[in-house]
Amino acid sequence: MPSRSQTLLDRFRGVDGGTLRADFTASLVVFLVAVPLCVGVAVASGVPAELGLITGIVGGLVTGLMPGSSLQVSGPAAGLTVLVYEAVDAYGVGALGVLVLAAGVLQLAMGALRLGRWFRAISVAVVQGMLAGIGLVLIAGQLYALTDTAAPGSGLGKLAGLPELVLDTAGSRAALEALAVGAGTVAVLVVWPWWQRGAKVLPAPLAAVALATVAVAVPDLPVARVEVQGLLDAVRVPDGGDLADLAEFGVLGTVLAFTLIASAESLFSAAAVDRLHDGPRTDYDRELIAQGAGNAVCGALGALPMTAVIVRSAANVRAGARTKASRVLHGVWLLVFAVLFPAALGVIPVCALAGVLIHAGWKLIPLRDLVPLWRDHRGEAVVLITTAVAIVVTNMFEGVLIGLLLAVAKTAWETSHVHVEVTGLGGDRSGHPAGHGGQDGDGAVGTGESGETAETKGVVGTKGAKGTEGAGDGDRTGPVRARIVGNATFLRLPKLLDELEALPRDRQVQLDLRDLRHMDHACRTALTAWAERHNAVVAPDTEDTGDAGGIGGAGGVSGAGDAGAPGEARDTRDASPGIAV
Repeated sequence: MPSRSQTLLDRFRGVDGGTLRADFTASLVVFLVAVPLCVGVAVASGVPAELGLITGIVGGLVTGLMPGSSLQVSGPAAGLTVLVYEAVDAYGVGALGVLVLAAGVLQLAMGALRLGRWFRAISVAVVQGMLAGIGLVLIAGQLYALTDTAAPGSGLGKLAGLPELVLDTAGSRAALEALAVGAGTVAVLVVWPWWQRGAKVLPAPLAAVALATVAVAVPDLPVARVEVQGLLDAVRVPDGGDLADLAEFGVLGTVLAFTLIASAESLFSAAAVDRLHDGPRTDYDRELIAQGAGNAVCGALGALPMTAVIVRSAANVRAGARTKASRVLHGVWLLVFAVLFPAALGVIPVCALAGVLIHAGWKLIPLRDLVPLWRDHRGEAVVLITTAVAIVVTNMFEGVLIGLLLAVAKTAWETSHVHVEVTGLGGDRSGHPAGHGGQDGDGAVGTGESGETAETKGVVGTKGAKGTEGAGDGDRTGPVRARIVGNATFLRLPKLLDELEALPRDRQVQLDLRDLRHMDHACRTALTAWAERHNAVVAPDTEDTGDAGGIGGAGGVSGAGDAGAPGEARDTRDASPGIAV
């Protein structure tokens, strides 16, 4: 049996140089993407920029080391910007740490209770819509950074301000110079992969940022560079007074909002990232625990709340990352450069990083999939577009929630297929849809076999009822049999009742509900009431129907209630006269 040291050595040898090289270069790409996001989210949240960097560092060194999602990158997220700004405005920067700490503890508890796995039930259209919405907001925001201009806070504000941005840029030489650098960065990102030899040495984002940095440094162009200052001065550990604030109702509500939004964004992002690579899938419960541990540490340092961030995660995957080493290393680079070499960060132009993000945001929009999706699955396309638009108009959490609700409503509508098959009219009709089209070959009960089928399945009042057996051959006096097939829900109830109302008003009607896969309470109540009302106005021929074998004769309801297999005994104690259930 091999020793533990031999096993570890074998594992180390199993990591080939290509994997290490890929993770190393991917970590540098993620680092470059993370710097403007960490700083930008912090500034937009109304806190010092250093707090955003601290959260990014913790996301790499703490959450990055924990199991869950191997390629997902965590840090401060734009989706929490408005909520953090409101919390800081209401309670002060000093209270931010205890809010984030409490949210992290709640996330740890949720993960321990295995609540994270419930987020696996995510529609593909919602995930694609989430990516598209994030891409649109990212592009709109980074267009301002491309010209060294401050961006509005909301997605709609960014879009509404674009005409003014164009006019301001056209009248400013410095803005035009920054725009040229950013546009050149995007051009390099597009063209660089075509040069296969160069792409093997450096990923496109690294090459683009390096060339942009040189292009700005040589002529000393007046464009904005990244600014980072001491991290230690920004750290504020919560004290007893801050913990006492948790007793306030408003504070508890903010903590709960932090917890739910951060958890939802992280796990939705995990589902999206899993679609971008072929590696191990996310363990949602462990990922929730990892996010909770990261937020607990961020809270203890007084930093911003953390979520998994789709932009950095997508950049990590697209840069070729293969293991979690890339996200851990990106935290190392953030820490080393922010603490020891702040001047090194200062030479990187913000407009170049904006170009990287614009290119990444564009790749998040599934333009190639949208046209065939609209052609083949229009409902899914509507969910995708609605989710993306909702994220732009509101924020990521609310937009995804709207998309999920729409996807559930769409699924409920599409699965509520139900149709009516009628025999005993003297010219059978079957497969009549209730609002969605019938299905051919569903086995409508035909003429001459109705008695046998009824006996086999136990249809109330068919076999033995005078004029029922062979009714389809021309008997227009016996009871009509309406067999309802599918899923009867309140969504289809209006059309279903319309079908029944079209049946002859002078004939007894027997409803056969045994072939329903599902019937909700609304349909059960409405169908029972309809059968009672319809058959009550038709004078029953007791001599003809007395041997029907059902409660109240041929007219009525036979079949399943809310649950149970066909032919299973039903409780009929609550049934009204003339109704067999």
